[in-house]
Amino acid sequence: MTGYDALRERAARVRLCRGLIQATGEDRARLLHAMCTNQVQALKPGECSHAFFLNAQGRILADAWIVCREDSLLLDTEPETKDKLLAHLDKFIIADNVTLEDVTAKLAAIGVEGPAAEAFDGAFPISSTGTHGWRAYTDSPESLWASLERFPEADGAALELLRLENGHPRYGVDILETHLVQESGQMGSVSFTKGCYLGQEIVERVRSRGAVHRHLRALRLTGTAVPPPLTEVLSGETKVGVITSAAYSERLQEVVALGVVKDSALQAPMQLADGTTVTLAGQS
Repeated sequence: MTGYDALRERAARVRLCRGLIQATGEDRARLLHAMCTNQVQALKPGECSHAFFLNAQGRILADAWIVCREDSLLLDTEPETKDKLLAHLDKFIIADNVTLEDVTAKLAAIGVEGPAAEAFDGAFPISSTGTHGWRAYTDSPESLWASLERFPEADGAALELLRLENGHPRYGVDILETHLVQESGQMGSVSFTKGCYLGQEIVERVRSRGAVHRHLRALRLTGTAVPPPLTEVLSGETKVGVITSAAYSERLQEVVALGVVKDSALQAPMQLADGTTVTLAGQS
């Protein structure tokens, strides 16, 4: 069984490249709660939540899994946005008892993902493919890796393909700093009852007015050619969206992709400039 097959049908162990920021100090939960879109203060050790960090204009600066440990909160984010997120949060520490530390080089992220993934010691319920998964952070990665040898190993290419088959976006690839929260489609990462946070006014304004006219969508493309990011999606001769990421799925015999598409075009035929047919996932 290949790593991809194990991820899709059973479970596989994975090494993950992540950016890790540790927050300590008695005000850590209060600060992060006020800086992100989801609940932080109610988290108990062993729990986690996924959230977006916004600027004052409501645009998405980063996303992260916020992991609650006994003596700290750990932010698990994309490695490319870790420095930006750290600098952003540090600007808002004034009289707070909070210390932020880049612990990317100190800890490794190791997970088990797939429909039969099992919880293991120190793991949190986190998946990078949009399915079922558990993830732990350790300073002894080889020991933890060996303890999970009952699971086949899957590499980054297998994770990437499965996340696209599942329509699961990544920040920095599918979700960008130009996007509003509602455009991402990831509303499970937003609490509308938690109270104030940076960018909340814009999120609430968009919700009340319904002013978003484009959304991130899971797409299917005919053929085997994989379009590069920012390839235009057309309806007739009019640009109605862009591809953000794509890969060819041998199992599905088509290209699986994510893209930002205008809502007004969803009921019309769509295609790429070369004639490749584009449809919404699940739509024949």
